[in-house]
Amino acid sequence: MHRRALMAFLLGCGLAFGLPLAACEKTPSLAIAAAGDLRGSLEEVKQAFEARNPGTRIDLSYGASGSLTAQIRQGAPFDVFLSADVEFPEQLRLAGLVSPEGPFPYAKGFLTLWVRREFGLNPSTIGLRLLLDPRVKRIALANPKVAPYGRGAEGALKQAGLLNTLRPRMVFGDNVSQAAQFLQTGVAEAGLISQSQARHSALETSGWAWKVPEDIAPALLQSGVILARSPVSARARTFRDFLMGPEGQAILARHGFGKP
Repeated sequence: MHRRALMAFLLGCGLAFGLPLAACEKTPSLAIAAAGDLRGSLEEVKQAFEARNPGTRIDLSYGASGSLTAQIRQGAPFDVFLSADVEFPEQLRLAGLVSPEGPFPYAKGFLTLWVRREFGLNPSTIGLRLLLDPRVKRIALANPKVAPYGRGAEGALKQAGLLNTLRPRMVFGDNVSQAAQFLQTGVAEAGLISQSQARHSALETSGWAWKVPEDIAPALLQSGVILARSPVSARARTFRDFLMGPEGQAILARHGFGKP
């Protein structure tokens, strides 16, 4: 019985026909920790990258940039970290946890106001003050303690003189992707999320989106790092170069990101 099982294993791997043991090994993976605003766009990057680099499989994990930074500090086995700002990657650099080349900017992100279309409140004509409408009972934001888009949203509301008035209506997602889910599922009627999340089809068809002017909410320069402890740093650099190259940048642009 054991001999038959072994033969099946060998045949499955091709070893019975003289192929090397490497043919039986798993495709090497590249573990990428990514900010929530990249959910959706990074899946497309992954598909394109793997098609051109069939020897590498990408594993994606999403979260708030601050939460992912804490996980990396605690030893999480990521190879690449893509943050929604420059501050968290810089913290990791100062802690000696990144490769010698340091952080690399890969995109600019934009804060966007979204509101349900059924209310007839077009944010392009009303701006942030539409959030004062009594029909907007809950406003979705990312947690400003760990998410750059959450900090940006609070900063924009403060500059507009609306933060204290609107605070009782705020509901916070762990990251900007979860804040966008609150909008999609009806937990909140309006929200301040990333332009990339606002471009998801479910939100485009059900609401109005308005990019908050940069004099109110400056664009978020987003940067990444290759972790110093990565055992596949060469593959990580190949991915970094792809993301920052023409094809990677074209994918990000389609999802609402700007060039760094």
